Amino acid sequence: MLDNDIRRLVAAQGLGFVATVRPDGTPNLSPKGTTEVWDDEHLVFLDLHSPGTVANLARNPAVEINVVDPVRRKGYRFRGVGEVFTEGEMHERIVHHFERGRGTDPARVNSTVLVRVLEVQPLISPAYEGGAAEEEIAALWCARLTSGTDTAAGQRCGESE
Repeated sequence: MLDNDIRRLVAAQGLGFVATVRPDGTPNLSPKGTTEVWDDEHLVFLDLHSPGTVANLARNPAVEINVVDPVRRKGYRFRGVGEVFTEGEMHERIVHHFERGRGTDPARVNSTVLVRVLEVQPLISPAYEGGAAEEEIAALWCARLTSGTDTAAGQRCGESE
């Protein structure tokens, strides 16, 4: 289900916008800079400072994660079911993965969240509806993002410092 293009995009962006449901039924949206593909059917992220997201998932495990390349204006929407771990084998495996791969201090991890992906849908900007090529869209957004002094945006667009 989570193919190579999805893996590439999620790894390159490293930021997922996680939507959960509050007790009153309203949405909660929170960015997670630890969003990764765990395996062919799961995404994972850490709870470093996410008490609201974790509490919402404990009450209602429904979750949607959006990961989008802001330059190419394309990404994916992942609908699934989240499971929160605070201990046990899965929690330890996830914490170790982030410690090894990113140098995350295990003491910072309050809990881990594994999301079983039930549905994946592409997210594509309406900018493509007129037949624009990806290179055109990327050039337009790179120009827009780098018109100021945003060095990080320039690096995403291939500029050097």
